[in-house]
Amino acid sequence: MAEAATVPQWTRRLIRTAAVAGALLLAGCQTLVPRGVPDRAPPPPKEQPTQGTGPETVQPGIPEDKQRHRVALLVPLTGPNAGVGQSLANATQLALLDSRSEQVRITTYDTATGAAAAAQRALAEGNRLILGPLLSEDVRAVAPIAKRAGVPVLSYSNDITVAGNGAYVMGYSPSQSISRVVDYAKQTGITSFAGLVPTGVYGQRASTAFLRAVESAGGQVVSLQTYNRGNGGIAAAVTRLPKNSPYQAVLIADAAGTAATAVPLLRREAATARVLGTELWNTDSAVGSNAALNGAWFASVSDGLYRQYATKYRARFGNAPYRLSSLGYDSVLLTIRIAREWKVGDRFPEAKLTDSGGFAGLDGAFRFGRDGIAERALEVQEVRGGTTATVSPAPRSFE
Repeated sequence: MAEAATVPQWTRRLIRTAAVAGALLLAGCQTLVPRGVPDRAPPPPKEQPTQGTGPETVQPGIPEDKQRHRVALLVPLTGPNAGVGQSLANATQLALLDSRSEQVRITTYDTATGAAAAAQRALAEGNRLILGPLLSEDVRAVAPIAKRAGVPVLSYSNDITVAGNGAYVMGYSPSQSISRVVDYAKQTGITSFAGLVPTGVYGQRASTAFLRAVESAGGQVVSLQTYNRGNGGIAAAVTRLPKNSPYQAVLIADAAGTAATAVPLLRREAATARVLGTELWNTDSAVGSNAALNGAWFASVSDGLYRQYATKYRARFGNAPYRLSSLGYDSVLLTIRIAREWKVGDRFPEAKLTDSGGFAGLDGAFRFGRDGIAERALEVQEVRGGTTATVSPAPRSFE
Protein backbone atom coordinates (compact mmCIF):
# COMPACT_ATOMS: atom_id res chain seq x y z
CA MET A 1 0.00 0.00 0.00
CA ALA A 2 1.41 3.34 -1.03
CA GLU A 3 0.12 6.76 -0.16
CA ALA A 4 0.18 9.69 -2.60
CA ALA A 5 1.98 12.89 -1.71
CA THR A 6 0.10 16.07 -0.73
CA VAL A 7 0.99 19.67 -1.47
CA PRO A 8 0.00 23.15 -0.18
CA GLN A 9 -3.62 24.29 -0.69
CA TRP A 10 -4.55 26.44 -3.69
CA THR A 11 -7.09 29.15 -3.04
CA ARG A 12 -8.18 30.44 -6.41
CA ARG A 13 -10.28 28.82 -9.11
CA LEU A 14 -8.06 29.90 -11.96
CA ILE A 15 -4.51 28.66 -11.58
CA ARG A 16 -1.87 28.50 -14.29
CA THR A 17 0.18 25.39 -14.98
CA ALA A 18 3.75 25.22 -16.11
CA ALA A 19 3.16 22.15 -18.24
CA VAL A 20 -0.52 21.60 -18.83
CA ALA A 21 -1.96 24.62 -20.63
CA GLY A 22 -5.59 25.56 -21.12
CA ALA A 23 -8.63 25.55 -18.91
CA LEU A 24 -9.92 22.25 -17.57
CA LEU A 25 -13.67 22.67 -17.28
CA LEU A 26 -15.15 21.10 -14.17
CA ALA A 27 -18.93 20.99 -13.88
CA GLY A 28 -21.25 23.86 -14.61
CA CYS A 29 -18.67 25.65 -16.81
CA GLN A 30 -16.34 26.29 -13.87
CA THR A 31 -12.61 26.07 -14.45
CA LEU A 32 -9.67 24.44 -12.78
CA VAL A 33 -6.26 24.91 -14.32
CA PRO A 34 -3.56 22.87 -12.57
CA ARG A 35 -0.15 24.30 -11.79
CA GLY A 36 3.05 22.44 -11.19
CA VAL A 37 5.02 23.07 -8.02
CA PRO A 38 8.65 22.31 -7.21
CA ASP A 39 9.40 19.34 -5.04
CA ARG A 40 10.16 20.26 -1.46
CA ALA A 41 10.16 18.33 1.75
CA PRO A 42 7.74 19.40 4.49
CA PRO A 43 9.26 20.86 7.67
CA PRO A 44 10.03 18.28 10.35
CA PRO A 45 7.28 17.89 12.95
CA LYS A 46 7.82 19.61 16.25
CA GLU A 47 8.61 17.24 19.06
CA GLN A 48 6.04 17.21 21.82
CA PRO A 49 7.09 16.60 25.44
CA THR A 50 6.13 13.19 26.69
CA GLN A 51 4.40 12.53 29.97
CA GLY A 52 4.94 9.44 32.00
CA THR A 53 1.27 8.55 32.26
CA GLY A 54 1.53 5.02 30.89
CA PRO A 55 1.62 3.46 27.46
CA GLU A 56 -0.13 5.26 24.57
CA THR A 57 -2.95 3.47 22.77
CA VAL A 58 -2.06 2.70 19.15
CA GLN A 59 -4.92 2.30 16.68
CA PRO A 60 -4.50 -0.17 13.80
CA GLY A 61 -4.41 1.02 10.16
CA ILE A 62 -3.88 4.55 8.92
CA PRO A 63 -4.43 7.34 11.48
CA GLU A 64 -7.73 9.19 11.09
CA ASP A 65 -7.42 12.32 8.95
CA LYS A 66 -9.87 15.01 10.03
CA GLN A 67 -8.57 17.61 7.58
CA ARG A 68 -8.79 15.77 4.26
CA HIS A 69 -11.12 13.46 2.37
CA ARG A 70 -9.97 9.85 2.35
CA VAL A 71 -9.98 8.47 -1.22
CA ALA A 72 -8.81 4.99 -2.23
CA LEU A 73 -7.07 4.18 -5.50
CA LEU A 74 -7.46 0.51 -6.48
CA VAL A 75 -5.07 -0.51 -9.28
CA PRO A 76 -2.70 -3.43 -10.00
CA LEU A 77 0.78 -2.67 -8.66
CA THR A 78 2.14 -6.20 -9.18
CA GLY A 79 1.55 -8.83 -11.82
CA PRO A 80 1.11 -8.46 -15.60
CA ASN A 81 -0.79 -5.15 -15.40
CA ALA A 82 1.55 -3.49 -12.91
CA GLY A 83 2.89 -1.04 -15.50
CA VAL A 84 -0.55 0.34 -16.27
CA GLY A 85 -1.49 0.44 -12.60
CA GLN A 86 1.67 2.30 -11.61
CA SER A 87 1.11 4.80 -14.43
CA LEU A 88 -2.41 5.47 -13.12
CA ALA A 89 -1.05 5.88 -9.58
CA ASN A 90 1.61 8.31 -10.82
CA ALA A 91 -1.06 10.29 -12.68
CA THR A 92 -3.16 10.72 -9.53
CA GLN A 93 -0.10 11.94 -7.65
CA LEU A 94 0.68 14.41 -10.42
CA ALA A 95 -2.89 15.72 -10.38
CA LEU A 96 -2.65 16.39 -6.64
CA LEU A 97 0.64 18.22 -7.11
CA ASP A 98 -0.62 20.26 -10.06
CA SER A 99 -3.84 21.29 -8.33
CA ARG A 100 -2.03 21.97 -5.05
CA SER A 101 -4.98 20.49 -3.22
CA GLU A 102 -4.88 19.77 0.48
CA GLN A 103 -8.49 18.59 0.50
CA VAL A 104 -7.88 15.06 -0.72
CA ARG A 105 -5.71 12.24 0.59
CA ILE A 106 -5.26 9.30 -1.80
CA THR A 107 -4.12 5.87 -0.63
CA THR A 108 -3.25 3.20 -3.20
CA TYR A 109 -4.20 -0.47 -2.82
CA ASP A 110 -2.92 -3.30 -5.00
CA THR A 111 -5.74 -5.21 -6.71
CA ALA A 112 -3.42 -7.87 -8.14
CA THR A 113 -3.49 -9.70 -4.82
CA GLY A 114 -7.30 -9.63 -4.72
CA ALA A 115 -9.59 -6.75 -5.65
CA ALA A 116 -12.26 -7.65 -3.10
CA ALA A 117 -9.71 -7.77 -0.28
CA ALA A 118 -8.25 -4.45 -1.42
CA ALA A 119 -11.70 -2.86 -1.36
CA GLN A 120 -12.49 -4.23 2.09
CA ARG A 121 -9.22 -2.87 3.44
CA ALA A 122 -9.85 0.52 1.82
CA LEU A 123 -13.30 0.77 3.35
CA ALA A 124 -12.06 -0.39 6.77
CA GLU A 125 -9.51 2.43 6.69
CA GLY A 126 -12.19 5.06 6.20
CA ASN A 127 -12.08 5.84 2.47
CA ARG A 128 -15.31 7.43 1.21
CA LEU A 129 -14.63 7.17 -2.56
CA ILE A 130 -12.92 4.51 -4.69
CA LEU A 131 -10.98 5.41 -7.85
CA GLY A 132 -10.52 2.31 -10.02
CA PRO A 133 -10.30 -0.62 -10.41
CA LEU A 134 -8.89 -1.03 -13.91
CA LEU A 135 -10.17 -4.46 -14.97
CA SER A 136 -13.86 -5.21 -15.45
CA GLU A 137 -13.71 -8.39 -13.36
CA ASP A 138 -12.22 -6.38 -10.51
CA VAL A 139 -15.03 -3.82 -10.80
CA ARG A 140 -17.54 -6.67 -10.51
CA ALA A 141 -15.80 -7.86 -7.34
CA VAL A 142 -15.48 -4.42 -5.75
CA ALA A 143 -18.80 -2.77 -6.66
CA PRO A 144 -21.15 -4.75 -4.38
CA ILE A 145 -18.77 -4.41 -1.43
CA ALA A 146 -18.55 -0.66 -1.95
CA LYS A 147 -22.30 -0.37 -2.52
CA ARG A 148 -23.05 -1.90 0.87
CA ALA A 149 -20.80 0.73 2.44
CA GLY A 150 -22.37 3.58 0.47
CA VAL A 151 -19.11 4.32 -1.35
CA PRO A 152 -19.17 5.09 -5.12
CA VAL A 153 -16.67 3.47 -7.49
CA LEU A 154 -15.15 5.48 -10.36
CA SER A 155 -13.65 2.69 -12.44
CA TYR A 156 -11.13 2.98 -15.28
CA SER A 157 -12.72 0.09 -17.17
CA ASN A 158 -14.26 0.55 -20.63
CA ASP A 159 -16.71 -2.32 -20.10
CA ILE A 160 -20.10 -0.63 -19.92
CA THR A 161 -21.72 -3.77 -18.53
CA VAL A 162 -20.14 -3.14 -15.12
CA ALA A 163 -21.69 0.33 -14.80
CA GLY A 164 -24.60 1.09 -12.50
CA ASN A 165 -25.63 0.52 -8.89
CA GLY A 166 -22.91 2.79 -7.57
CA ALA A 167 -20.23 1.90 -10.14
CA TYR A 168 -19.21 4.38 -12.84
CA VAL A 169 -17.21 3.70 -16.00
CA MET A 170 -14.65 6.33 -17.08
CA GLY A 171 -12.97 4.25 -19.81
CA TYR A 172 -13.21 5.03 -23.51
CA SER A 173 -16.21 3.29 -25.04
CA PRO A 174 -15.99 1.82 -28.56
CA SER A 175 -19.66 2.57 -29.16
CA GLN A 176 -19.10 6.30 -28.71
CA SER A 177 -16.05 6.47 -30.98
CA ILE A 178 -17.79 4.45 -33.70
CA SER A 179 -20.91 6.61 -33.54
CA ARG A 180 -18.83 9.79 -33.77
CA VAL A 181 -16.76 8.73 -36.80
CA VAL A 182 -19.82 7.36 -38.63
CA ASP A 183 -21.69 10.63 -38.04
CA TYR A 184 -18.75 12.58 -39.41
CA ALA A 185 -18.51 10.30 -42.46
CA LYS A 186 -22.21 10.82 -43.14
CA GLN A 187 -21.72 14.59 -42.98
CA THR A 188 -19.16 14.31 -45.78
CA GLY A 189 -21.63 12.46 -48.00
CA ILE A 190 -20.80 8.83 -47.22
CA THR A 191 -23.91 6.65 -47.02
CA SER A 192 -22.68 3.14 -47.83
CA PHE A 193 -20.55 1.31 -45.23
CA ALA A 194 -18.80 -2.01 -44.73
CA GLY A 195 -17.22 -3.38 -41.55
CA LEU A 196 -14.44 -5.70 -40.43
CA VAL A 197 -14.70 -6.74 -36.77
CA PRO A 198 -12.86 -9.36 -34.70
CA THR A 199 -14.67 -12.16 -32.93
CA GLY A 200 -15.02 -11.88 -29.18
CA VAL A 201 -16.61 -9.42 -26.77
CA TYR A 202 -15.04 -6.28 -28.22
CA GLY A 203 -16.04 -7.26 -31.75
CA GLN A 204 -19.61 -8.01 -30.69
CA ARG A 205 -19.98 -4.61 -29.06
CA ALA A 206 -18.33 -2.88 -32.00
CA SER A 207 -20.67 -4.65 -34.46
CA THR A 208 -23.76 -3.60 -32.51
CA ALA A 209 -22.53 -0.01 -32.20
CA PHE A 210 -21.66 0.14 -35.90
CA LEU A 211 -25.05 -1.12 -37.11
CA ARG A 212 -26.88 1.28 -34.80
CA ALA A 213 -24.70 4.24 -35.73
CA VAL A 214 -25.13 3.73 -39.48
CA GLU A 215 -28.87 3.26 -39.12
CA SER A 216 -29.11 6.40 -36.97
CA ALA A 217 -27.12 8.36 -39.55
CA GLY A 218 -29.45 7.24 -42.34
CA GLY A 219 -26.81 5.11 -44.07
CA GLN A 220 -26.59 1.45 -45.05
CA VAL A 221 -24.23 -1.37 -44.04
CA VAL A 222 -23.71 -3.46 -47.20
CA SER A 223 -21.42 -6.01 -45.55
CA LEU A 224 -20.14 -6.85 -42.07
CA GLN A 225 -17.42 -9.49 -41.88
CA THR A 226 -15.98 -11.05 -38.71
CA TYR A 227 -12.56 -12.68 -38.33
CA ASN A 228 -10.39 -14.47 -35.79
CA ARG A 229 -7.32 -12.50 -34.78
CA GLY A 230 -4.09 -14.00 -36.08
CA ASN A 231 -3.32 -16.48 -38.87
CA GLY A 232 -4.45 -14.18 -41.67
CA GLY A 233 -8.00 -13.91 -40.36
CA ILE A 234 -8.49 -10.28 -41.28
CA ALA A 235 -7.07 -10.84 -44.79
CA ALA A 236 -9.62 -13.56 -45.39
CA ALA A 237 -12.39 -11.27 -44.14
CA VAL A 238 -11.38 -8.62 -46.68
CA THR A 239 -11.78 -11.09 -49.53
CA ARG A 240 -15.33 -11.82 -48.35
CA LEU A 241 -16.43 -8.21 -48.76
CA PRO A 242 -18.79 -8.09 -51.75
CA LYS A 243 -17.41 -6.77 -55.02
CA ASN A 244 -20.82 -6.06 -56.49
CA SER A 245 -22.02 -3.88 -53.58
CA PRO A 246 -19.65 -0.94 -53.53
CA TYR A 247 -19.04 0.72 -50.17
CA GLN A 248 -17.71 4.22 -49.60
CA ALA A 249 -16.19 3.56 -46.17
CA VAL A 250 -15.10 0.52 -44.18
CA LEU A 251 -14.78 0.35 -40.40
CA ILE A 252 -11.89 -1.75 -39.07
CA ALA A 253 -12.68 -2.31 -35.40
CA ASP A 254 -9.22 -3.33 -34.27
CA ALA A 255 -5.85 -1.90 -33.28
CA ALA A 256 -4.15 0.42 -35.75
CA GLY A 257 -1.39 -2.10 -36.51
CA THR A 258 -3.92 -4.79 -37.40
CA ALA A 259 -5.92 -2.38 -39.52
CA ALA A 260 -2.78 -1.41 -41.43
CA THR A 261 -2.26 -5.00 -42.54
CA ALA A 262 -5.73 -5.06 -44.12
CA VAL A 263 -5.58 -1.75 -45.98
CA PRO A 264 -3.37 -2.87 -48.92
CA LEU A 265 -5.83 -5.70 -49.58
CA LEU A 266 -8.77 -3.31 -49.34
CA ARG A 267 -7.20 -1.00 -51.89
CA ARG A 268 -7.25 -3.77 -54.46
CA GLU A 269 -10.98 -4.22 -54.02
CA ALA A 270 -12.14 -0.69 -53.20
CA ALA A 271 -9.43 1.81 -54.06
CA THR A 272 -11.33 4.90 -52.92
CA ALA A 273 -13.08 3.59 -49.80
CA ARG A 274 -12.39 5.65 -46.68
CA VAL A 275 -10.95 3.61 -43.80
CA LEU A 276 -12.50 4.23 -40.37
CA GLY A 277 -10.97 3.26 -37.03
CA THR A 278 -11.98 3.17 -33.38
CA GLU A 279 -10.74 4.55 -30.07
CA LEU A 280 -8.11 1.78 -30.01
CA TRP A 281 -6.08 3.79 -32.50
CA ASN A 282 -5.54 6.59 -30.03
CA THR A 283 -3.50 4.30 -27.75
CA ASP A 284 -0.98 3.71 -30.57
CA SER A 285 1.62 6.47 -30.52
CA ALA A 286 2.82 5.45 -33.99
CA VAL A 287 -0.56 5.59 -35.72
CA GLY A 288 0.24 8.83 -37.52
CA SER A 289 3.43 7.49 -39.04
CA ASN A 290 1.79 4.34 -40.42
CA ALA A 291 1.73 5.08 -44.15
CA ALA A 292 -0.86 2.39 -44.87
CA LEU A 293 -3.41 4.32 -42.79
CA ASN A 294 -2.89 7.64 -44.56
CA GLY A 295 -6.29 9.28 -45.04
CA ALA A 296 -8.07 7.13 -42.44
CA TRP A 297 -10.41 8.69 -39.87
CA PHE A 298 -10.95 7.74 -36.24
CA ALA A 299 -12.71 9.37 -33.31
CA SER A 300 -11.12 9.72 -29.90
CA VAL A 301 -10.53 12.03 -26.98
CA SER A 302 -8.38 15.02 -27.79
CA ASP A 303 -4.60 14.72 -27.42
CA GLY A 304 -3.87 18.44 -27.07
CA LEU A 305 -3.54 18.63 -23.28
CA TYR A 306 -2.45 15.01 -23.01
CA ARG A 307 0.78 15.70 -24.93
CA GLN A 308 1.73 18.42 -22.46
CA TYR A 309 0.83 16.17 -19.55
CA ALA A 310 2.98 13.36 -21.02
CA THR A 311 5.98 15.70 -21.22
CA LYS A 312 5.58 16.65 -17.59
CA TYR A 313 5.01 13.04 -16.57
CA ARG A 314 8.26 11.93 -18.26
CA ALA A 315 10.19 14.72 -16.56
CA ARG A 316 8.94 13.66 -13.14
CA PHE A 317 8.85 9.86 -13.37
CA GLY A 318 11.53 9.17 -15.99
CA ASN A 319 9.36 7.26 -18.47
CA ALA A 320 6.36 7.72 -20.71
CA PRO A 321 2.84 7.32 -19.28
CA TYR A 322 0.31 4.83 -20.53
CA ARG A 323 -2.30 6.64 -22.61
CA LEU A 324 -5.16 5.75 -20.30
CA SER A 325 -3.31 7.16 -17.28
CA SER A 326 -5.11 10.41 -18.09
CA LEU A 327 -8.19 8.73 -16.59
CA GLY A 328 -6.41 8.69 -13.24
CA TYR A 329 -5.47 12.36 -13.55
CA ASP A 330 -8.99 13.40 -14.52
CA SER A 331 -10.63 11.34 -11.78
CA VAL A 332 -8.64 13.34 -9.23
CA LEU A 333 -9.63 16.67 -10.79
CA LEU A 334 -13.27 15.55 -10.63
CA THR A 335 -12.84 14.57 -6.97
CA ILE A 336 -11.24 17.90 -6.07
CA ARG A 337 -14.03 19.78 -7.82
CA ILE A 338 -16.73 17.94 -5.87
CA ALA A 339 -14.69 18.19 -2.65
CA ARG A 340 -15.49 21.90 -2.52
CA GLU A 341 -19.01 20.91 -1.52
CA TRP A 342 -18.12 17.75 0.39
CA LYS A 343 -17.70 17.98 4.16
CA VAL A 344 -14.85 15.93 5.57
CA GLY A 345 -16.21 12.85 7.30
CA ASP A 346 -19.47 12.82 5.34
CA ARG A 347 -20.37 10.37 2.62
CA PHE A 348 -19.30 11.30 -0.89
CA PRO A 349 -22.12 13.31 -2.55
CA GLU A 350 -22.75 10.81 -5.34
CA ALA A 351 -25.52 12.89 -6.93
CA LYS A 352 -22.88 15.44 -7.99
CA LEU A 353 -21.43 12.89 -10.42
CA THR A 354 -24.44 13.16 -12.73
CA ASP A 355 -24.29 16.94 -13.10
CA SER A 356 -25.66 17.60 -16.59
CA GLY A 357 -22.98 20.21 -17.25
CA GLY A 358 -20.34 17.51 -16.87
CA PHE A 359 -16.67 17.76 -16.10
CA ALA A 360 -13.47 18.03 -18.08
CA GLY A 361 -9.78 17.44 -17.84
CA LEU A 362 -6.94 16.25 -20.00
CA ASP A 363 -9.30 14.22 -22.19
CA GLY A 364 -11.84 17.00 -22.68
CA ALA A 365 -15.46 17.21 -21.59
CA PHE A 366 -17.30 14.22 -20.16
CA ARG A 367 -20.34 13.53 -18.04
CA PHE A 368 -21.92 10.53 -16.41
CA GLY A 369 -25.40 9.47 -17.39
CA ARG A 370 -27.76 7.87 -14.93
CA ASP A 371 -26.51 4.54 -16.27
CA GLY A 372 -23.07 5.34 -14.83
CA ILE A 373 -21.33 5.48 -18.22
CA ALA A 374 -19.12 8.44 -19.11
CA GLU A 375 -20.35 10.23 -22.23
CA ARG A 376 -17.37 11.93 -23.87
CA ALA A 377 -16.98 14.83 -26.26
CA LEU A 378 -14.86 13.28 -29.02
CA GLU A 379 -12.96 14.71 -31.96
CA VAL A 380 -12.32 13.09 -35.34
CA GLN A 381 -8.70 12.78 -36.45
CA GLU A 382 -7.24 11.97 -39.85
CA VAL A 383 -3.97 10.14 -40.39
CA ARG A 384 -2.09 12.51 -42.60
CA GLY A 385 1.52 12.70 -43.77
CA GLY A 386 3.23 11.07 -40.80
CA THR A 387 1.00 12.57 -38.12
CA THR A 388 -2.66 13.02 -37.21
CA ALA A 389 -4.74 16.13 -37.80
CA THR A 390 -8.07 17.08 -36.25
CA VAL A 391 -10.74 17.32 -38.95
CA SER A 392 -13.72 17.71 -36.60
CA PRO A 393 -13.01 19.25 -33.18
CA ALA A 394 -14.62 17.94 -30.01
CA PRO A 395 -17.28 20.11 -28.33
CA ARG A 396 -15.83 21.99 -25.36
CA SER A 397 -18.80 21.26 -23.12
CA PHE A 398 -22.29 19.80 -23.04
CA GLU A 399 -24.05 23.15 -22.71
